[in-house]
Amino acid sequence: MSDVSIIDYGASNMLSLYRSVAKAGGKPVVLSDPSKLSNAERVIIPGVGAFKTCSDAFTSMGWKYALADYLTCERPLLGVCVGMQLMFDFSLEFGRHPGLGLFSGHVERIPNFSESRGRRVPHVGWSTLHKPANRTDWAGTLLQDTVVGQDSVYFVHSFACQPSDPACKLAVVDYHGFEICAAVESDNITAFQFHPEKSGEVGLRMLSRFLG
Repeated sequence: MSDVSIIDYGASNMLSLYRSVAKAGGKPVVLSDPSKLSNAERVIIPGVGAFKTCSDAFTSMGWKYALADYLTCERPLLGVCVGMQLMFDFSLEFGRHPGLGLFSGHVERIPNFSESRGRRVPHVGWSTLHKPANRTDWAGTLLQDTVVGQDSVYFVHSFACQPSDPACKLAVVDYHGFEICAAVESDNITAFQFHPEKSGEVGLRMLSRFLG
């Protein structure tokens, strides 16, 4: 059974994620002390709420530097929802606020067209995952067991990541004509804009893949 450390920085969907990791066959551990991150096998950065609130809390509690140390050994890291957004260079939510810079790019608001177009912000509900243009398949990724164009996952967000390098895009969704980057990947780091812990069996399969 793989240990999975979930970072607790006071702005997260901790309980549901904890339960889902356990259901997927992992041994979840909630970490509130950054000094213990160096011993972790696998790490999840959760997050809900405003980017600045999450970023400020993450940095002020010492997680930013602890995470940099953790990543020197190329161990698995997963970001969820705002946890994904934190991995980018900066966000334009209520100003301009720095992120962790693990992926090049920024976070911006989803365009809100008229209701007649069907797109409302926030984007709440189920959307079907598709491969971006740069991907031929999902083999060897956390989405390996996901059926392209068929499996749906659950979203709750008003802002979306805009990667500078399309090569890091792992999955996208079409939200009434606007392409949302649903997942990114680079080496040992993966991040989901959606909530795998709220996405039923599809999400559990992804978490199971993260367990190794």
